[in-house]
Amino acid sequence: MAILDRQGRLFGKLSILDIGAIATILIVLIGLLLVPGNSGNSIAQMLSAENKTVQVDMNVRGLSATDPRNLIKVGDKVNIIIRNQPRGEVTIKKVDISTPKVVAAKADGTAVFFDDPRAVSTSQSDLALTLEATARVTNDGVVFGNEKVKVGTSIDIEGSKYLIRGSAMAVRY
Repeated sequence: MAILDRQGRLFGKLSILDIGAIATILIVLIGLLLVPGNSGNSIAQMLSAENKTVQVDMNVRGLSATDPRNLIKVGDKVNIIIRNQPRGEVTIKKVDISTPKVVAAKADGTAVFFDDPRAVSTSQSDLALTLEATARVTNDGVVFGNEKVKVGTSIDIEGSKYLIRGSAMAVRY
């Protein structure tokens, strides 16, 4: 018995065209499941991701607001915006507000820190916020609404009276 017969069948059973079609379908399925797409995650990574409670520490430098203590409050639910796209809602868990400091040297060489008079006169504050939400955790990091959040990622939060831009200092889950 020949490997190929006159009708193009292997061993008289399978057509070469059928084998080519099956191979094409398998290659497409492997590509869909294993190769990352535009989001950087493959379907297999998305399916293996778990939803967990995630905390993101956000740093805001030089916020110009006359009364930031009454503006941003613990427990507020705010929208998180990453790369100019809304990515869901987060809860503010912790707010630390401080005035920017200036360092001066004393005569004995020790350093003294005091409030920056320019920041005080222009109502500028530095903030450290802790945001909490449920997000997908993959082996490549934390994903809020199809956008990865890592240390250094630029984050905006939008409340009813403010829109504040900062960056991620830490991501915990």
